[in-house]
Amino acid sequence: MNLDYLKDGFIKLYGDGEIRIFHSPGRVNLIGEHIDYNGGYVFPCALDFGTYGLVRKRKDRKINLCSMNFPKRVQVDIDNIVYEAEDDWGNYIKGVIKIFGEEGYNVGGMDILISGNIPNGAGLSSSASVEVLAGVIIDELFNNGNIDKVELVKLCQRAENEFVGVNCGIMDQFAIGIGRKNKGILLDCYTLKYQYAYIELRDFTLVIMNTNKRRALSESKYNERRMECEEGLKIIKNIKNVENLCQLDIEDYNNFKDLFFNENVKKRVEHVIYENHRVKKAFELINEGKVEEFGELLIESHMSLKNLYEVTGKELDTIVDLALKCEGCIGARMTGAGFGGCAIAIVKQYRVAEFIEYVKEHYSKKIGCEPSFYLSGIGEGAKEC
Repeated sequence: MNLDYLKDGFIKLYGDGEIRIFHSPGRVNLIGEHIDYNGGYVFPCALDFGTYGLVRKRKDRKINLCSMNFPKRVQVDIDNIVYEAEDDWGNYIKGVIKIFGEEGYNVGGMDILISGNIPNGAGLSSSASVEVLAGVIIDELFNNGNIDKVELVKLCQRAENEFVGVNCGIMDQFAIGIGRKNKGILLDCYTLKYQYAYIELRDFTLVIMNTNKRRALSESKYNERRMECEEGLKIIKNIKNVENLCQLDIEDYNNFKDLFFNENVKKRVEHVIYENHRVKKAFELINEGKVEEFGELLIESHMSLKNLYEVTGKELDTIVDLALKCEGCIGARMTGAGFGGCAIAIVKQYRVAEFIEYVKEHYSKKIGCEPSFYLSGIGEGAKEC
């Protein structure tokens, strides 16, 4: 990203004066899908690309928002923030400002220009990146950087849940706000306790593969999966005192699986419990430097999401199948909500070019559109540059 170009754009919009620059990354979940709302573990990391925010304080209570990615410009008064569908991306920032103010944190007028290179609809958390960017800006400009980071990401999640109206879990905002360079985060979504793992892939590299089908996990499908998990939990609670499905282990599942007369409920519960186990195992393997074994867990995860949770779809299954046919690829799986968006692969560094060429050619022939590829490192969480 050319920061001088962004500064020139800011000055053209808002005039000369001090400019402060912030960066908020995208995120990818290495393993642990559709278990955040079941109280399980996830293993995400921040990416080294994301969203820049250039900002200047104002002396009034006005917020001016402009994006280099979208034509819509938004102006609001801090004391009268309401959701407006026509404000589109601006609602993510408006929601954060409103929630922080309601919680008693200092907020003031600002001119803001944002520019990002996270593909929309790819499942790499462009919306959460913008939310956490706004949270860090508010923290640094008006609260002396004193807001606890976990509190900050929880407020950003609330903004998406309550203001924007999207019932997301905590993982996206957490990974973006708490991420560390070259480290994955093992996050317990139930307690919000977390620990880092240094990720050393040796002579392998992480390749993100965008199907270029926008994520389309419809609200009805998402709600259906949640309801099936809730039904499974209800059955379990009749015989065991648990708060969520991920408090069960594989032995518990094997003891209780005959209680599930609905085959779909049984499959959803099986995915959740085994996936939670895979996440914890993946954390151990990465810490031990066992990259090949880690790759095998990615494959297991994808097969479970395909066959048990049924959230992959033609595009994701095709791109993962093609990836696994390439020599030098030791693991691949969908990442994110499913039915489009991205998958990840672990590939030998010296084979990455031929890997991309092979997957692109064969995917394009089968699906009818070209995929995109990103070679991202694991980056820092949101901060002032």
